Amino acid sequence: MDPLDRIDELIAMVEQARSVPMSRNNCMVDRGEMIGALDELRAELPADLRRAAALLEERDKIMEAGKREADRIISEGEAEHARLVSVNEITVSAEHEGARIIAEARAEAQRLRDEVDDYVDTALANFEQFLTRALASIERGRDKMHALREIGTFAGDEADRPLPF
Repeated sequence: MDPLDRIDELIAMVEQARSVPMSRNNCMVDRGEMIGALDELRAELPADLRRAAALLEERDKIMEAGKREADRIISEGEAEHARLVSVNEITVSAEHEGARIIAEARAEAQRLRDEVDDYVDTALANFEQFLTRALASIERGRDKMHALREIGTFAGDEADRPLPF
């Protein structure tokens, strides 16, 4: 029988016991019957107490294992969080550095384009001046040749003279 049922039975025995005359609180119980019921209860309690203690001990072990597992999961979560934050910070830093390098490269490319444009413009201007002078020289030479031909000295003087080479 369950110890709690035994205790309920003992309470019922006391409640059903006859009252002592002239007393409200005292009652008469069969001593032998009460001692027998209490002995049975005492015999049952140690086994139940051991079972309850074992259950409590098992519960404590399960709770401790659960706490260790929870601590391990939290620790792993914090480590993963730190790793992800670190990876994210590295990624953000790398993206900023990449953007800075690209901006510098674009600025350098533009500077070089401007320098090349200036160099080519200067070279073309110099070449233009050279060609303008050469053209002017050619025009003067042709004009001179036409003038000499009109005068007639070009053909006569040159025919008598030996070639310079």
